[in-house]
Amino acid sequence: MVRLPLPLQIALRSIRTAMVPTPADITKFLESVHPYDSLPKAEFDRVARRFTCHAYGKAETIYSRGEPIPGLFLVMDGGVEVTDAAGAVISQLHPRNSFGERGLMEDGFAATTARTLADTLLLLLPSDEFKRLIAEQPLFQRFFARGRHAEPLRGDMAVQKVGDLMSSPPITCTPQENIRNAARLIRDRRISSLGVVDNGRLVGILTIRDLSTGVLAEGLDPDTTQVSAVMTREPIGLPAEALGSDVLNLMLERHIGHLPVIDGDRLVGMVTQTDLTRFQAVSSTQIIHEIARAQRVEDLRTATGHIPRLLVQLVGGNNRHEVATRLITDVADAVTRRLIHLAEEILGPAPVPYVWLACGSQGRQEQTGISDQDNCLFIDDSFVESQRPWFEKLARFVSDGLHACGYVYCPGDMMATNPRWCQPVRVWRTYFQGWITTPDPMAQMLASVMFDLRPIAGSTALFADLQAETLDRASRNSIFVAHMISNSLKHAPPLGLLRGFATVRAGEHRNQIDMKHNGVIPVVDIGRVDALIARLAPANTRARLLAAREAGVISGAGASDLVAAYDLIAELRLRNQAAQVKAGRRPDNYLAPYEFGDLERSHLRDAFVVVRTMQSALAQRGSAPV
Repeated sequence: MVRLPLPLQIALRSIRTAMVPTPADITKFLESVHPYDSLPKAEFDRVARRFTCHAYGKAETIYSRGEPIPGLFLVMDGGVEVTDAAGAVISQLHPRNSFGERGLMEDGFAATTARTLADTLLLLLPSDEFKRLIAEQPLFQRFFARGRHAEPLRGDMAVQKVGDLMSSPPITCTPQENIRNAARLIRDRRISSLGVVDNGRLVGILTIRDLSTGVLAEGLDPDTTQVSAVMTREPIGLPAEALGSDVLNLMLERHIGHLPVIDGDRLVGMVTQTDLTRFQAVSSTQIIHEIARAQRVEDLRTATGHIPRLLVQLVGGNNRHEVATRLITDVADAVTRRLIHLAEEILGPAPVPYVWLACGSQGRQEQTGISDQDNCLFIDDSFVESQRPWFEKLARFVSDGLHACGYVYCPGDMMATNPRWCQPVRVWRTYFQGWITTPDPMAQMLASVMFDLRPIAGSTALFADLQAETLDRASRNSIFVAHMISNSLKHAPPLGLLRGFATVRAGEHRNQIDMKHNGVIPVVDIGRVDALIARLAPANTRARLLAAREAGVISGAGASDLVAAYDLIAELRLRNQAAQVKAGRRPDNYLAPYEFGDLERSHLRDAFVVVRTMQSALAQRGSAPV
């Protein structure tokens, strides 16, 4: 059957009158949709008249990838599924969601395919009117340009799970509590509502509005009035598996700002308008913008305080681990650079050129929700000892500032404040030469850390030449490479007998596994050795593994298996940290594998088996390909 051109299909659908609302219905609907609800009155009236309504049956194609788009679509009733070129679902859209703007703002052709999920009513704003609004209305432009320069794969709030949006654990009180105590709890916890729970069952919700309209306005005595007298009884709630669009729709339709998240009749969390705003607002770009304007360490500490929420948002948005850790590391880089700038404003210009470098997870761009600091200074060879006080003050200011911002002092004193790690390039050259020619255990440990160096600020040329020289010298020393391989095998995957896990046996983390030292670090070590053997410049683990495959140091199949294993281990580590943040706990690297289902637990163990297999292969091969 020949398919009619899209404009003709749209025209024919416009004559289906059984489901088509009146212009007054369209106007009323648009009044509840942003950004139209914020347009000037005359502009709103004009735009409302330009919309046309079109009815679609279930499973109809609205447009296909590559077709011209006649305008911006807005879901009035029903649902729409958007898929990419491979047929993968990108999003599911519901009333008040728009789509088609991506193609309109690029070349006018659809970049995706859109199909209906049910009988659906769509409003269509012609492309010429859409482009006019983009050009003339800053509010409209900002709304439809949102996310176009945001982090890759960042999730749309409308399709996020409610469990990723909510504040948890919820703060509660009993219905018998008096109003004064409840109000104090709201004040002290800096929240806007309390869940009212009786014998574990949610029976109501108490908000600041309830206190003002139900207590103050009525002149009730807060010491004798119980919460049950003014709370909202039997509040509507949603399960954690519901979508963000469900929250938005309920809040708009019911004119409410607080929505309990429930499991049966048990309260598990609370979603507020503030949560939704925070979810949309927090991004690495905005945190870095805040950092760039900071004038004091206290300002920087406020900015880095957003990192836990950023972690939750990145994980909840289904970003890959290498994207999430890169964006979190970008924040640490920005804080470091800003501290250096503030220090130079106090100390004056540097007496000679220098470069500040990060090592460890920051050097590899793999920071998560918990990180210490590892750094050093390379100084130009024109340096003389009389200039050392300037660099000591710089190192102290930056290191103390990083500590205040949550990047705690390195337990091993691997910091620029240690005179050993604040030296001219000529001294650093002797360090690396000594580690390579005399590879004792301490030398191996130091070399392992320093091979992850990455310049953060200053004259990067001071490091580039030494890096190339060191890689060349180290890769040609077979004894040093053998020692590096041996050193890389010290961290073993947590594999136990009978398809189990080797968990911590006692203490705070009993029956848990260390996803850092026994999870990601074994892969980090393999990637470092492969980079050394092939003289590869990248410091990032995943980039090293892929580059090693291209260089033939590791086979294609071996690299693919190891990358897949690393991805799973790193993803679970991040997911666990995000869950800890949402539960109100400080994130750590410990995970309880037996709390997972059989399938996921089996996949994790298989990933550890791959890592152990690749460690064994590394031990066998020396510098030969797997």
